[in-house]
Amino acid sequence: MYDIETTEEFDCWLSGVKDGKTQKVIVKRIRIMSLGSLGETRSLEDGLFEAKICYGPGFRLYFVNKGIRIIVLLCGGNKSTQRQDIKKAREMAKEL
Repeated sequence: MYDIETTEEFDCWLSGVKDGKTQKVIVKRIRIMSLGSLGETRSLEDGLFEAKICYGPGFRLYFVNKGIRIIVLLCGGNKSTQRQDIKKAREMAKEL
């Protein structure tokens, strides 16, 4: 199991997702991650990971492991903003 922490950036992104069903899908994915199943995830090097959600425009969650059982969700986005989101997540990860 993982303890999930979020950044203010991530919280703002999630609250900006206007569609209630989409928010539920994202929150469910986070809950599943907290139970230990990271699902479709890839390493972006230097401890940064991207979790893919196969729903809508292909949502992504960017996170790092902090300690053994803590995940910090840095930011989120979708396939169309992926490059900018990865750049932002890398900068945020350096500040942790």
